Amino acid sequence: MPVLRDLMTMARRIEGHRPWPRGVVDVVVWHLATEALAAGEATLLGLWGDRDAIHMALLDEAGADFVVLSLDCRSGQFLSVGALHPPAIRLERAIHDLFGFAPDGAPDARPWLDHGRWDVAFPLQHMPQPQRGEPTPYTFLPAEGESLHQIAVGPVHAGVIEPGHFRFTAGGETVVRLEQRLGFVHKGIEKLMQGAELDRAAKLAGRTSGDSTVAYAIAFARAAEAALDLEPPPRGQWLRAVMAELERLANHFGDIGAICNDASFALMQAHCAVLRERVLRAAATAFGHRLMRDCVVPGGVAVDLTQEGMAAIRTVVDEAQHRFPPLVALYDNTASLQDRTVGTGILRPELARRFGAGGFVGRASGRAFDARRGPGYAPYDQLEFSVPTRDDGDVNARVWIRIREVEQSLGLIGQLIERLPAGPIGHPVRRTSRSGEGIALVEGFRGDILVSLHLGAGGEVGRCHLRDPSWFQWPLLEAAIEGNIVADFPLCNKSFNCSYSGHDL
Repeated sequence: MPVLRDLMTMARRIEGHRPWPRGVVDVVVWHLATEALAAGEATLLGLWGDRDAIHMALLDEAGADFVVLSLDCRSGQFLSVGALHPPAIRLERAIHDLFGFAPDGAPDARPWLDHGRWDVAFPLQHMPQPQRGEPTPYTFLPAEGESLHQIAVGPVHAGVIEPGHFRFTAGGETVVRLEQRLGFVHKGIEKLMQGAELDRAAKLAGRTSGDSTVAYAIAFARAAEAALDLEPPPRGQWLRAVMAELERLANHFGDIGAICNDASFALMQAHCAVLRERVLRAAATAFGHRLMRDCVVPGGVAVDLTQEGMAAIRTVVDEAQHRFPPLVALYDNTASLQDRTVGTGILRPELARRFGAGGFVGRASGRAFDARRGPGYAPYDQLEFSVPTRDDGDVNARVWIRIREVEQSLGLIGQLIERLPAGPIGHPVRRTSRSGEGIALVEGFRGDILVSLHLGAGGEVGRCHLRDPSWFQWPLLEAAIEGNIVADFPLCNKSFNCSYSGHDL
């Protein structure tokens, strides 16, 4: 019997949680699940707190099984998952900062999101406590060796980018250890969600990470629809996919150019920036907003596609199909560029699998997971596309995955536009007198986004958890940079392009 199904036989199943099963387990089963993660028999999709419990979302990639396990945490403690499975460590630190729950046996008890400057401690508790005392200095992990020195970078950077601190330990120019400190853009979204009406919560979800507003909005909408047992109309689902692929195109064009610019090849960035701008303008014409913010709502979409919008999308697809191949050839045939990207920042496939790395980070290191395929969701089950992978795991591989995904997205948009069904774009979502729980996994341009949603008896949000793919990608950047020179960090960092805002909530 597959491991997750076996675990569910030992759990008390919760009715009304859709579409994945959720079961309440005891400490013994929780430990068995942790051992399954450590043995590589399951993949961690998420770990988050609730007022009285801890929840863990798991995937059995071999059996395509998805489950959620819940552990009572009214004692204020829970058995650490990170003690056996390192990808859970930062998630546990965040749980402690938000709820005060202490992971028993955790290898790292330092605060993560809470820098000691909030008005309250443990803000998601029943009764948040006043923050006391001055912030304590943050202790970075040590590195031993002769002639090592530290380089502190950030949290404020030279460009107009989000804040994050990077502490390098180097021997000469070679990086021995990199440690990140994030949490500077914590917005309290999950706190703001509590008690919010569904339309208000949907807008908050779309602002978790601005460059992925469509993907987050789709994930939240699908979780809400699962909780309400509501199916959006086909046209609404297809329009969501059009928006998602436009978002993917714009971000991939921007990333490809920015990576090349960090390797001192500004010409590529200039051309890619033009293509990105063309996509954003087409999105504005088609859906009324360059980033398509607030266009996806529970029940469907908020705006239909007119003939003018359809023509704008067809035009930008045709232009990209004409202009992008010569840029790919330029990238591939520029020796100085290849010298910077090939063999730089290698992420080993076994590490990508262990952390469940999604998106171009995982696929460039051999992990072929794509939420559009599994668990899958409409309308991708009716479309033809492939999931490109490579095994080399370097900066060059992450560029090539983006290139291939651009090609796939252009093809997907063509299919979506030509086969767009007629009919309504959404169903009204009425207030309900019953509670419900829903969970969704949606493929954003960075990878899989998880949203878990619990609606209260009046239809308001009781608890919403949003997990960005960057939670499992940021730690891998620390591993990928080791042994590289300090000057290659911007190149490696941009090739990962993890979200600060999505990670910090």
